[in-house]
Amino acid sequence: MKRIILATAITGTISITAHAQSSVTLYGIIDEGVQYNSNAKNVVGRTNVGGRQVALDSTDGPNGSRWGLRGAEDLGGGLKAIFTLESGINLNNGAFAQGGTAFGRQAFVGLSSSQYGTLTMGRQYDSVVTYVQPVSAYGYIAGSTLLDHPGDLDNLGNTARTNNAIKYGSPNFNGLTVGAEVSLGGQAGNVTGGGGYSAGAAYANGPIVLGVGYNYVKDPTGTAGTAFFTDNQNGATILGGSLNSGYAAATSYQVVAAGGSYKIGPATIGMTYSNTQYGNAVSGGANATFNVGEVGLKWEFKQNLYAGAAYDYTKGDSVTNASGQTVGNQHYNQFSLITDYSLSRRTDVYVLGTVQKASGIGSTGVAAVANIGNLGDSSDDRQAVVRVGLRHRF
Repeated sequence: MKRIILATAITGTISITAHAQSSVTLYGIIDEGVQYNSNAKNVVGRTNVGGRQVALDSTDGPNGSRWGLRGAEDLGGGLKAIFTLESGINLNNGAFAQGGTAFGRQAFVGLSSSQYGTLTMGRQYDSVVTYVQPVSAYGYIAGSTLLDHPGDLDNLGNTARTNNAIKYGSPNFNGLTVGAEVSLGGQAGNVTGGGGYSAGAAYANGPIVLGVGYNYVKDPTGTAGTAFFTDNQNGATILGGSLNSGYAAATSYQVVAAGGSYKIGPATIGMTYSNTQYGNAVSGGANATFNVGEVGLKWEFKQNLYAGAAYDYTKGDSVTNASGQTVGNQHYNQFSLITDYSLSRRTDVYVLGTVQKASGIGSTGVAAVANIGNLGDSSDDRQAVVRVGLRHRF
């Protein structure tokens, strides 16, 4: 009898110990704001006449509203089983964000080793987002749609996630990290259709952070359910209006991006560059190319108060289609400002504004119009968006 009691006690102790080495964390951000758009999309009789808009919004702020579950189990020897399930939230109607996907932000499971790195599988960020976004204005100033490059062409604002992805990230080698990802497109009868691959690296040493990334997707507007452009919505498709909707027939999508930031006292200064290419974008087989350059500054006045500013210039190269029409010669100048004040460690208030001026000819052959983030075409070449918000983390 004593042996049975002792065995039961030992088993209970082992069970408690094993349980203590596993963890599941519930986390989230609630970010709600009043948002004014000077020239929102407003179609009347098939014509976009534009119009002022004031609305409550919970997806375009410095951190779109979300909740998630993050878990880890210690398997011993520095090896852990990990998972993340993260869902975007539209506070104003209770719906999921990311086009209504239940866990549209992230959904993956994998293994993490302190010696060999991390291998995960599921819906994840590509390597451009992982390694270059942290040194962009979106990364170190405010992760808001209003700081996206026009239409989020280079996906540095992670409008699109990668489905069916296997991703590897290395351990930290004296400040250097590298990684790669491959997406299994999932199209029946076409092994590589809708799939792609990406790779990147980052280096951090004291005040200096550098990042570089590459992303390639084949057949980005292919089979429904697997298409990179049209099935990764974050309130809007990555084909954001006249800026690039004329390239919907592209057979490939490629991004090369690089950047760096430097922190000196209360200031963080950053620069990024990206090149985005739509392969076989128009009839006749010509490629369409965009180049984006960005500079940004963040200034921390004190521990709970900072301001940031960013400027980016986007240039789309001319493309001549099979009919001899020239499209895509477009230019965008964009400037953003933010001031953020923390009421506590978990709650802050902020004011954020972006203005944009477009010129040239858009991808559809008509005059280029402004499009901040992916909020949609304005009726002309100018657009301004101002947001006053409250953010709470849990």
